[in-house]
Amino acid sequence: MLRRLAHRHRHRQARTIALALAGLALVLTAGTTGAAAPAARHAGTAHRTVAAATVVPAAPGSATPLAGYSVQSTAKVADPAETVSSPGYPATGWYPSGPRSTVLAALLAAGVYPDPFHSTQQKRIPAADFTVPWWYRSDFTVADTAARTHLDFSGVISAADVFVNGRRIATTSTVAGAYTRHEFDITALVRRGTNTVAFRIQPNNPRKHLTMGWLDWLQPPPDENMGIVRDVTVRRAGPVALRDAHVVTALAMPSMAAADLTVKARLRNDSDATVTTTLSAAVGGTTVTDSVTLAPRETRAVVLTPAEHPALRLQSPRVWWPARMGGQPMYGLDLTATVNGAPSDTAHQAFGIRDVRAPLNADGARQYEVNGRPLLLKGGGWSPDEFLRWDPTYVEDRLKYALDLGLNTLRLEGHIEPDEFFDLADRHGILTLPGWECCTKWEGEFNRGGSGERWTAADHRVAKASMAAEAARLRNHPSVISFLIGSDAAPNEEIERGYLEALKAADWTAPVIPAAADTASPITGRSGMKMTGPYDWVPPGYWYDKREGGASGFNAETSAGPDIPTLDTLRRMMTPAELETLWKDPAAVQYHRSPSATFDTLELYDSALTARYGAPSSLEDYVRKAQLAQYENVRAQFEAYSRNAKDPEDPSTGVIYWMFNSGWTSLHWQLVDRYLDQGGAYFGAKKANEPLHVQYGYDDHTVAVVNNRAAPAAGLRARVTLFAPDGTRVYDRTVSGLSVAGGGASSTALTVPESVPGLPTTYLARLLLSDAAGREVSRNVYWLSTEADVLDYERSDWYYTPTTSYADLRGLNSMARTAVAATASTAADASGTSKTTVTLRHAGTGSTPALLTDVHLVGARGAPVLPVRWTDNQVSLWPGESATLTVTYRTADLHGAAPRLRISGWNTPTATVPAA
Repeated sequence: MLRRLAHRHRHRQARTIALALAGLALVLTAGTTGAAAPAARHAGTAHRTVAAATVVPAAPGSATPLAGYSVQSTAKVADPAETVSSPGYPATGWYPSGPRSTVLAALLAAGVYPDPFHSTQQKRIPAADFTVPWWYRSDFTVADTAARTHLDFSGVISAADVFVNGRRIATTSTVAGAYTRHEFDITALVRRGTNTVAFRIQPNNPRKHLTMGWLDWLQPPPDENMGIVRDVTVRRAGPVALRDAHVVTALAMPSMAAADLTVKARLRNDSDATVTTTLSAAVGGTTVTDSVTLAPRETRAVVLTPAEHPALRLQSPRVWWPARMGGQPMYGLDLTATVNGAPSDTAHQAFGIRDVRAPLNADGARQYEVNGRPLLLKGGGWSPDEFLRWDPTYVEDRLKYALDLGLNTLRLEGHIEPDEFFDLADRHGILTLPGWECCTKWEGEFNRGGSGERWTAADHRVAKASMAAEAARLRNHPSVISFLIGSDAAPNEEIERGYLEALKAADWTAPVIPAAADTASPITGRSGMKMTGPYDWVPPGYWYDKREGGASGFNAETSAGPDIPTLDTLRRMMTPAELETLWKDPAAVQYHRSPSATFDTLELYDSALTARYGAPSSLEDYVRKAQLAQYENVRAQFEAYSRNAKDPEDPSTGVIYWMFNSGWTSLHWQLVDRYLDQGGAYFGAKKANEPLHVQYGYDDHTVAVVNNRAAPAAGLRARVTLFAPDGTRVYDRTVSGLSVAGGGASSTALTVPESVPGLPTTYLARLLLSDAAGREVSRNVYWLSTEADVLDYERSDWYYTPTTSYADLRGLNSMARTAVAATASTAADASGTSKTTVTLRHAGTGSTPALLTDVHLVGARGAPVLPVRWTDNQVSLWPGESATLTVTYRTADLHGAAPRLRISGWNTPTATVPAA
């Protein structure tokens, strides 16, 4: 992620940063509407242990995750490991933990610390508490010991000694690395009744261990995410165990008329006798079988091919497509290994059928193709919860937001989420780009500008095992379209070879990308991606230049940096004094921005905001101007990449907004804030990526139509009108009979003259697109200046390009206040979903338009109801105009209150109206 650490040494010398370690106070809950954090309690508060042991059934093929743990610091446990890990140990005073939990997540859930989401309270969490190992202890019960029992897990951060019923079964030299997977036969140790599994977890340091780190994304958690963040599963089976079940799909291209399915698995005879097993595979509406004889303790790979089993050649397969390109059908593989007529083990694997390729185009850029169709990847960088807590509802809400924004891709740099994340991505048609993270131990051997330490022989083994485990876990998810084996740098030949061997052994079929940066690896070759930034403020016109981070090629991470959230969110995350500093002191270090000296203030952003819009007069004015600025900048970024996607010369092929979301309460790198509120950045992206879209080019003054639909559009009419801020019309032109191909194609409708008589320094441009029936299908409003932003590319740094003079948009401050009237109604359905429809009408008497009118659904106390999905928002209306919008949300998130709508805007007085 970024080239930042290679350039940060000089910044560290410029300013001493107190790296107070961070966290989140809110335990994620279904809906995550931002309920207040639980009241802080002192560390000495009484707490209970996990109440019930996990019941493990005897059925062969069962896989039962441990339900939770009791956790405690080894500094507070004097008893020997054999005693701690034995059934019946009292664990008095230990903390309860869920089945996937870092240490700090458990302590926050127990109320040990004050809300670290708010202000700088995370500084009060003592990092010294996490410099010693912590115990994780869990009980499970079995009623029958006849079946064989295995312990299966990954997600240990950073390493652990593992005990079962008082016996150590693995050491930290074996169980190391966040992504390695481990299976241990514990049959001989398991007894009828209660059994105990215990992990002695070692402290984490992402610079020293192949785990997870945060770099400059946010203030890192003081426990560095030490813990167990994936399920620990107890598996039962008969004499033959079934492992590594998967399907390798080959879709006939370009016809897609057939697909070959190759079923693979490993059969392992865990007994001391020769065993014959029947393997039955139900897949694609058919069942095929094979008989295999295994010697004692033998493991054998089984392959069922279409050549041997013609039923595995599907005709007219149901093909998986990304969202907006088609459906997302999934298939299932069900395997059963039978011995002497009785099931010995079972396995299930979901999979999709699709073809993905990513060749380099003529300009050397990576061009993705799904099922033979090239597409512009438009996405964002994904962040998990800072404490790696898993909440499926909260995750799905964010994925739905990505779809609402018209995005099709999410990049996961490190922090590769649990299986359920990719299940959701499959279901919703969201493409994913997982990969290893930059600048930590993962790149320590080949990126000497980072902070990671050099590798040992043990690290090479852990890295290859990590790649093997992740490849096996992700290979059947159609949403996974690549794996990035490097981020800021490509691996050297030894490391790359280890990765590629692991990927090949796992039957990985998606493209392998050597790095997110513009570099090459010894075996795979050029990355076809660029990582030229920016990561801090640049003007909207920057994105149209085909240099640095502008709209050409595949930019793997880029944005204009700060994304100031809404006033509602700011008041939740900062104190009144901090909010006063926020708008008054651009040079102040902002704890909620970054621990990096490069990104810890808002100086670049605030200087541009003041120069372009005028100095803020209050917190409210600062936030108001920020939303306007973020709308125009994010919109321009996506619009530029969309317009250039089909350019015959150096086209854009992909853009990943850095970032889609934040793992905590942040002031930068987010299209959506931590509480799922939506501001200018969100609606700027949504506008840019609408299905059929009319847009303005900052570089050449063209009005273009971009068609993100599959089908072409014809009979379109585009109109552009330029206005003074008071609503005086200065220029007006309409072009009819326009047509544009589908699949992301664009067509230029007209060009606005470079000089328009009577145009003031600050002016508005309203773009309207109508279909053949005269219906408005796209509306886009820009605020522009005859004085352009001027960039100094000769002084470009890795994170931004300086602006030497700014566009003058201060004329917007002269716009007269204009009322907007609203009428609304709400309907709820039996599924628990409500839909509110609101009609906005310009209610002013003069000619001044209402600029960027925002509507927020609010509850009884005026707080936003979240999450919500609007058909459109932050709309601009001229006299006589109206717009009808709808918002969809969970009825339960109103908490029994009647829905209301808060209307505000650039020059619109704030008012709240009923919406019941």
